[in-house]
Amino acid sequence: MTPTSFHLPAGSAADGPYAVDIDPKKAGWGYSGLRVLELPPGGWHTFGTEDSEWIVLPLSGACTVATEGEAFRLHGRESVFAGVTDFAYVPRDTQVSIASRRGGRFALAGARCERRLPARYGPASHVPVELRGAGNCSRQVNNFGAAGAFEADRLIAVEVLTPGGNWSSYPPHKHDEDRPGEESELEEIYYFEIAPAHGTEGLGYHRVSPSRTGGTDVLAEVRTGDAVLIPDGWHGPSIAAPGHGMYYLNVMAGPGAERAWLICDHPDHTWIRSTWPEQPVDPRLPLYEAPAGGPR
Repeated sequence: MTPTSFHLPAGSAADGPYAVDIDPKKAGWGYSGLRVLELPPGGWHTFGTEDSEWIVLPLSGACTVATEGEAFRLHGRESVFAGVTDFAYVPRDTQVSIASRRGGRFALAGARCERRLPARYGPASHVPVELRGAGNCSRQVNNFGAAGAFEADRLIAVEVLTPGGNWSSYPPHKHDEDRPGEESELEEIYYFEIAPAHGTEGLGYHRVSPSRTGGTDVLAEVRTGDAVLIPDGWHGPSIAAPGHGMYYLNVMAGPGAERAWLICDHPDHTWIRSTWPEQPVDPRLPLYEAPAGGPR
């Protein structure tokens, strides 16, 4: 990728069956990858995991994931704004088939890795849901693939939902240096979906500013299907337009020996955290609770 392509508008990273297809080679880095697979009713897709581990995460609809002689039925959800979803983890060096009776859209969050862990099912009811920030910095984080919530070799992945008018990924933070116990070196992909309202498509804004480690500089208007690559730099805020909730999927991986999400706040803005205990969480949160099931 060139420095002008850190923001990938919807459709610009499409390839074959994937509405989004970002691998380490295309991104110009070493580990993180993301695909968004769109299947029609009755559709199916098979792929080889090669040197990467993957989590299959329904964005809309349900599917069956078959690999390693097992079949995981994912109940899924109507949309990313409708509920927490179940998911499936598949290891490197195997074949995977995804089939959907009614069709849908499915994120494949991936990372190049060394260890080969077993294929597993992740139930929606086991996904830790966290309310982060306060006031107009309130957001909801679904920690389905967080380092402390689900075992993987290198992959870290979470979902963030921000009510309309709120800021998330704030204060701006970075994780582009390996500083044991303080900061992890992690490449990151943001994938966005914006809730429509009153018949209009929503939008939001995302900022990445240069750090001492790198010069990534992005100020982008983001819409459903957009992605932003973050090899380095201070990232945030992600701003949801009033009336339009914002969803983003974060996919991270890096070279560190420890799989951990350790961040450093921008020193000019970290003070905001000291005000949060005095502010109520946005009353619109949580947006939903983890369901026992979903669309079938």
